[in-house]
Amino acid sequence: MRKIKNVKEFVEKMDAAKKVNPKDLSSDQDLSIGIMNLISIEEHLMFSGAKTGKTAFYDQINEVREMRKRMMQKIIPSYEGEVWCISKHLLASSMRLFEVGTKALAAGDKAQAYALFDDSYGLYCMFWGLNMGMLGGASDLKYMPKEKRAAAKSDVAVAASDKAPTSMGKLKNWVKNAVNCCIE
Repeated sequence: MRKIKNVKEFVEKMDAAKKVNPKDLSSDQDLSIGIMNLISIEEHLMFSGAKTGKTAFYDQINEVREMRKRMMQKIIPSYEGEVWCISKHLLASSMRLFEVGTKALAAGDKAQAYALFDDSYGLYCMFWGLNMGMLGGASDLKYMPKEKRAAAKSDVAVAASDKAPTSMGKLKNWVKNAVNCCIE
């Protein structure tokens, strides 16, 4: 994967992705959410087997895992290095942070929930950036706390700012503009 060198190239790549066939990205977005849930099912089967002592739960893991692998191949048909595993863990982590956020929201802790939702979405955007060839290497995968991301004005319109956008901010902006689940 080649690293994007500047904002102009980033915007051009974003525009090209929107023009190709937005329905494909929309379907892939739905599929990625399905994959998240398949990963969660694998986890729940393991924990249910451990908690109940019933091996029938364990016996279902391979079937769900094979389905998850088939679905991931639709989004990630080829990759280099550890992209497959990174992708799986980005989706799994995104789903878990979302679930913890919904529990915080239900408990009335809106600030915590919103921060978790933001981090969940950031990981989800990182998944797309990784699989759309928008990340050039491990240096682009740095975690940046929400406070620093907000201070970095994570938006492509950097020309008006003296701060460069973060990798996560660029990805969030790209996903916001290119991956639209409402396109029929």
